[in-house]
Amino acid sequence: MSRYDVFNGDADGLCALHQLRLIEPLDTRLVTGPKREIDLLARVPVDQAESVTVLDLSMEKNGAALRALLEAGVRVTYFDHHLPGEIPEHPGLSAHLDMRPEVCTSLLVDAYLDGRARAWAVVGAFGDNLNRSARRAAESLSLDALEVERLRELGICLNYNGYGPSIEDLHFAPDALYRRLQPYADPFDFIREEAAFARLRDGYADDMACARALKSEYEDDRHRLVILPAEPWARRASGVYANELAQAAPEQAHAILTRLSAGGFLVSVRAPVARPQGADQLCRRFPTGGGRTGAAGINHLPEADYDAFVEAFRAAFV
Repeated sequence: MSRYDVFNGDADGLCALHQLRLIEPLDTRLVTGPKREIDLLARVPVDQAESVTVLDLSMEKNGAALRALLEAGVRVTYFDHHLPGEIPEHPGLSAHLDMRPEVCTSLLVDAYLDGRARAWAVVGAFGDNLNRSARRAAESLSLDALEVERLRELGICLNYNGYGPSIEDLHFAPDALYRRLQPYADPFDFIREEAAFARLRDGYADDMACARALKSEYEDDRHRLVILPAEPWARRASGVYANELAQAAPEQAHAILTRLSAGGFLVSVRAPVARPQGADQLCRRFPTGGGRTGAAGINHLPEADYDAFVEAFRAAFV
C-alpha cells in the first residue's frame, strides 16, 4: 500500500505541498500535471492507496474519485480554496477548505502548520496573484523590500511553469519541478543555487516580452480582452500575463484567449482586483469552465462561442 500526494502543478499547489512535506516529511507517490489538469484524483489506484493528501484541486471536479477512495477505507486530507460542491460527510476525510478570494491553498497549509514554513506560503500566494495576502503573510518574516520582491518573482516563475495544455509546453514537468524544490527549506537558497530558477526566469522574460507586444482585441474602462496566438510561448504566458494585467489595472476585468492548434481558445479570466468576484460564475456558463471567484478559466471555448463569451464577459463585470 502507498501514500499519495495529489497536487495542482501551479505555484500554489507546489508551494502548498512543499511546505507540508518540509514540516511533515512523508515518502509518497506524486500525482500532478499542468495547471488546467484538475481531475487528478481518479489517477490514484483505489486498491493501492493507504492515504491521500490533495492540494489545490477542486473537490467538485474530483468528487466521484474522492467518494470512491473514502468508501474503500482510504484516509484523505484535503486542502483547497475552490468551490467544493457537495462535501462528503465521512470520518476518513479531513477537509481544510476556505473559498474567500484572499485565500489560496498555500495560505491554508501555512495556517495548518502555524507558519513554520511561511516563506514558501508567501511564494505560493504571490504566484496565485494574491499580492496583498502575500505581503501580509510576509510581515512576520522581517524581510526587506528587495527580499519580498524576490519571493514575488519566484512565485510568478513557478506559476508560469504550470500553464500550457500539455507537459511538452512546460519547461519542467510539475513533479520534476517539485523534486527540485524539495532540498530547499529556504526559498532564497533555491533562488541562488538552483539552475531551474534561472531557466524559468529567462523563459518568463522572453515569453512575456512577446505577450506585451500584442494589442488588445477589445478594451474599455471596465474590461480588457487579448488574443494570443497558437504558440507554445503563448500557452505558457497566458495565465501569468492575465495576472500581470490584473495587477496593473485593478478596476478592469481581464480575459486572455489563447488560440488552440485544433481550433477554439484556452481562456483565462481575472475579475477586477478591486472587486475579485464573478470570474468563476462567468466561466461556468461554458462547458469546460471553472475556477475560483477572482480567477477562472475555460479549457476549450469553441470559435463559434467567441461572440457569446465576449457578450457574457462584458455583462459580468460592470
